[in-house]
Amino acid sequence: MKYADTRPYADPEKAARRILEIANAVEPVQGRIHIEKVNEPFLFRDKGTPADYGAGLTLAIERGWLTMHESGTFITFTPAGAELFA
Repeated sequence: MKYADTRPYADPEKAARRILEIANAVEPVQGRIHIEKVNEPFLFRDKGTPADYGAGLTLAIERGWLTMHESGTFITFTPAGAELFA
């Protein structure tokens, strides 16, 4: 019998941390990080699900680590988020 594998980013905390790691590795353009430069590695390289990505991004924003532009195309680190990598 074959069982489903556990999803590595089912926990929103782990997903948020991975999103922050990816965003930290991206070179910002005018202080902003294009959202597609974060979601592509998370969804296709790390094999996260869209639900895991959404939950992780929401948690990172709620905790004040990231802010999202009102258009939804850019994210930026807050001072609290930048401290995680200092």
